Amino acid sequence: MTFFSVLLALVIEQVRALSPNNPVMALVRLNAEWAAHGFDAGKQKHGLIAWLVVVVPWTLATALVYYVLYHISFVLAFLWNVVVVYFTLGFRQFSHYFTDIHLALNNDDAPRAREILHEWSGMETADMPVSEIVRHTLIHAVVASHRHVFGVFFWFLVPIGPAGAVLYRIAEYLAREWSRPANERSEPFSNFAQQVFFVIDWVPARLTSLGFAIVGNFEDAIYAWRNHANQWPDTNEGVLLAAGSGALGARLSGPLAEPSSLDALATPGDGGPYTVGDDCTPRTLQSAVGLVWRAVILWMILLLMLTIALWL
Repeated sequence: MTFFSVLLALVIEQVRALSPNNPVMALVRLNAEWAAHGFDAGKQKHGLIAWLVVVVPWTLATALVYYVLYHISFVLAFLWNVVVVYFTLGFRQFSHYFTDIHLALNNDDAPRAREILHEWSGMETADMPVSEIVRHTLIHAVVASHRHVFGVFFWFLVPIGPAGAVLYRIAEYLAREWSRPANERSEPFSNFAQQVFFVIDWVPARLTSLGFAIVGNFEDAIYAWRNHANQWPDTNEGVLLAAGSGALGARLSGPLAEPSSLDALATPGDGGPYTVGDDCTPRTLQSAVGLVWRAVILWMILLLMLTIALWL
């Protein structure tokens, strides 16, 4: 049932994309804002309480509905799985930015690409060269593909099923939303959501990175994973971006990434880590699309094999 739930949800999502401002996400957003306003008193324990107030009811409600439907009808439980996966997993919740940037660069419209990247990331993009536009687009796309597809995929496969997918999606949202500077949350309060999500995402991030390595340039991906993942402040993102960089053969580290101690000490010929990948070009964006889809197909094949094995 799990394989067909994911497959059907992906097909539906490709036919009818779900808006990021859909009613369910709007309710989660209101719930998160209410909890933050009510519990943010500047201490980490308040972040814990607010996180539980938001995450636990949604997760338990999802599990309860599945349990009830499963005892009524297998078909109803299957349809509930499809609905949950549809609302939590999907490319189209972020890919419109990526696609629009890709089209703008293909049309030599760098100003439009900068504008879209700024809207997506919030970063300053004025006078950003094309190579940097592509690099930052790839950085955001690699992380987003993991968090909107592969991370949800993993948590849907754990024994709690649809509740796991909801847990991951809301935990990711809280970690991201409560840490936005514009929301003016206290640091201890927002840190808890980030720390919890780091733990939740630790295994999925590494499985996604392994998938990128398998369907891309395996040797460079593993080398970059081992030697360059610590260039990024968040080690989960660092693993994803390092492996993605090696798998694509594109250099994703740059001025915004602090060099690792090994890189700082290494000099040509001393056996230290070497730079993986070439400078990013618009063609790299198309390669990234292929990499992500190959990774999706890989995990779907593995899930199908597991499903068949359980049936036998």
